[in-house]
Amino acid sequence: MALTSESIDSHQRTGQPWNDMLPEALESMSSPREEVRGMGSILSKVSQVFILTDENVAPFWLPEVEYGLKCEKAVEIVIKPGEQHKNLQTVQRIWKILMKHHADRNSLLVNLGGGVITDLGGFAASTYKRGIKFINVPTTLLAMVDAAIGGKTGIDFGGAKNQIGTFAEAEDVLVDPVFLSTLPRREILSGLAEMLKYGFVADADLLKSNLKDYQQYISRAGEIKREIVAKDPMENGLRKILNFGHTLGHAIESHCLTIDYPLLHGEAVALGMAGALWLSVKRCGLDEKVLKDFEKKLLVLLSETEIAFADADVESVMGYLAHDKKNQGDKPQFVLLEAIGNPVWNVEVEPDLVKASLLYIIKVSRR
Repeated sequence: MALTSESIDSHQRTGQPWNDMLPEALESMSSPREEVRGMGSILSKVSQVFILTDENVAPFWLPEVEYGLKCEKAVEIVIKPGEQHKNLQTVQRIWKILMKHHADRNSLLVNLGGGVITDLGGFAASTYKRGIKFINVPTTLLAMVDAAIGGKTGIDFGGAKNQIGTFAEAEDVLVDPVFLSTLPRREILSGLAEMLKYGFVADADLLKSNLKDYQQYISRAGEIKREIVAKDPMENGLRKILNFGHTLGHAIESHCLTIDYPLLHGEAVALGMAGALWLSVKRCGLDEKVLKDFEKKLLVLLSETEIAFADADVESVMGYLAHDKKNQGDKPQFVLLEAIGNPVWNVEVEPDLVKASLLYIIKVSRR
């Protein structure tokens, strides 16, 4: 079935996996690891399995995952890739497919993909019939260390990031670095930005991660997030530190979705962290050396994209900041640093200083 922007492909497949380019993937997915065994237990107790993925991931991993998890008769739901499709229209189409196949409250949705898929699929599952089970199988570095973990689901609405969502925990999360073998360099760099976030707020060792050795840090990043979420699952306090770089980052990302140069989430977060570090120097006494060191990393993180963010865009970004879900009234709440590993949250920053931070971001990203 050919896909258009107005359609979602859904069908059932039977047979063997066919991805001969990556035979190690089948071996990994078929191995009797604890994660796979746990999922097998879940799958044996559900009435029907649906797998949500996108057009980029499906050709590489959909047959492998079906075979490895022994759910070859799952109903496949394949959507268009990209943040621009993380919206209510896509969720409605997913709900319609679930209804068409008579999904009941004992059905399971497997979310196979990056952060858009795990956010979107988690939201669709948590709201369909007041909630069905779902599993996250992240295929990007960013999703492995952040989006797939922690029970946040959501969609974009009104042009703003994650305005509609729920707190709903996945039944399980399968993190397997083998999925990263098909990722382009740009996606890896996007995930590295989220990994560096954990370094700034919790563990300085993660600031050492780079393109050559990032895989050894995946478990530690996920561990940090799980520890923080366990202490504050509903984001009433401590969990807010995980938004470091995201207040400005989300606003920049939302703005860039309206122009011809959209950014990946991690790229926008990288810019947001630059702004947050600059504000931390101005407001919290952060050592300026931390900022200068990150400026060098920032250019690497953005090396695979084109930044079309200019001075004339500052007012637009400020408008998106007004819709940040962490705001108190119309006042954005920032996560800033007094030092590496010593974050403070709910910091109010006057608008003129926020604008100055955006001008700094524009300047440093163009070096």
